[in-house]
Amino acid sequence: MRRIPESELIINADGSAFHLHLKPEQLADRIILVGDPARVSFIGEYLDSKECDLSNREFHSITGNHKGKRISIISHGIGCDNMDIVISELDALANIDFRSRTVKTDFRQLTMVRIGTSGGLQPFVPVGTCVAAEKSIGLDGVLYFYAGNEKIRDLAFENELLQQLEWKISGLRPYVVSSDTSLLAQIVCDDILCGTTIAANGFYGPQGRELRLSLSDSLLNQKIISFEYNNRKITNYEMESSALAGLSALMGHKAMTVCCVIAGRVDKRMNTEYQSSLPELIEKVLMRI
Repeated sequence: MRRIPESELIINADGSAFHLHLKPEQLADRIILVGDPARVSFIGEYLDSKECDLSNREFHSITGNHKGKRISIISHGIGCDNMDIVISELDALANIDFRSRTVKTDFRQLTMVRIGTSGGLQPFVPVGTCVAAEKSIGLDGVLYFYAGNEKIRDLAFENELLQQLEWKISGLRPYVVSSDTSLLAQIVCDDILCGTTIAANGFYGPQGRELRLSLSDSLLNQKIISFEYNNRKITNYEMESSALAGLSALMGHKAMTVCCVIAGRVDKRMNTEYQSSLPELIEKVLMRI
């Protein structure tokens, strides 16, 4: 049995994962993921009791009980590169024996729901809409570093993207992955829209925002908005859903992203007071996870 070297799986002196600072026994099977460390504290107030409250850099974790369910609430920061860290360490906490540094024989499946914010790309996705990423389009490239990624990607969808978007950005191929279908059925009701979400690898240029630098394809957002495949339009932008869905699928976990739309990229509206629109979505996820 392979022993994972110290340089591959870094374990802190107290027996916790290197970045998250969580120990294996502190992780629940149900996990709510958020970008903002402060949002972990906000959601933590909904818990009936807390076992631990840990922080390191942008990673803040609280594990506790909500109406009889043990739940971990964890922040991942911004971007798919951070999501690679978080999902890898969560899987390690669940499925690697930290003492022997070997993979456990019994697989432990995690259920992860990311609650985030996003920019709407369609008139039928106005500010205030909650969108679950049934499909995620990754502009990040993280998934390509892992063997077997083609098995969980929608290759036909990817080819259609390249054709319809007249893809001009060299060295970057968008990939398409699906959220776990059983988890979508569990979380999504009539009050949440199932959509197709782009996970951009940046906030400004990669999402078509133009400040002082010109864009390599100034028409890309227009083409994204017009795109349609199998009666499916691209609904919104965010920055983490593809790595979460893709890595979780490769590892055998259940995962999905649901976002509250706070910016209308079509009508140029922006809700800077978006924090007030999140509690209702948080409560729904807490009850359904």
